Amino acid sequence: MMKVLIIGASGSIGQVTRQYFLQHSNDTLTLMARHTQNLQVSLDPTREQIITGDALNQTQLQAALKNQDVVFVAVSGAIEQIAQILVKQMPLFHLNRLIFITSMGIYNEIPAAIDPKGNLITNPILTPYRKAADIIESSSLNYTIIRPGWFDNGNDTAYQLTQKGEPFGGHDVSRLSIADLVLKLVHEPNLGRRKSLGINRIN
Repeated sequence: MMKVLIIGASGSIGQVTRQYFLQHSNDTLTLMARHTQNLQVSLDPTREQIITGDALNQTQLQAALKNQDVVFVAVSGAIEQIAQILVKQMPLFHLNRLIFITSMGIYNEIPAAIDPKGNLITNPILTPYRKAADIIESSSLNYTIIRPGWFDNGNDTAYQLTQKGEPFGGHDVSRLSIADLVLKLVHEPNLGRRKSLGINRIN
């Protein structure tokens, strides 16, 4: 049984991942988000706790990091700043395993046939995601960066992974596939160890 902190638990990936863990593991979950009203409705008090807070708030983040085994981050917004504070704070709590969602295209790895405008070189909105990845990759943490394609509500878990430096394999992926990958990464600490993994649907 693992203790997993989900930062961004109220977001679309966070919610799907939460439910996937409840259905496919016996792990305990700490759900952190700024707005947690919707999380309260279906809370399983035997396996879950909620922390209402902002990962940029050091006091609130430290409360969430206590007694965890793995930190999973699926946020938007101040992603670069959140990466920076995590690589500083996690070692203080003897926490080493970080799984962090960024985006496809941050390494200009998307072939033109898949998405001619999806790379950082033509899409500066990806800059914070690349900076977050650079911060994490420069740390000493056992990290896995996940670079998903456009995610949707598909019920499939048919996906493929690509390594940093390899061409991205496809345009989209289900949130369920991302959750399945996160579950595997949590339970296999050497899977994706200090790697950046692209994930896309196998059509």
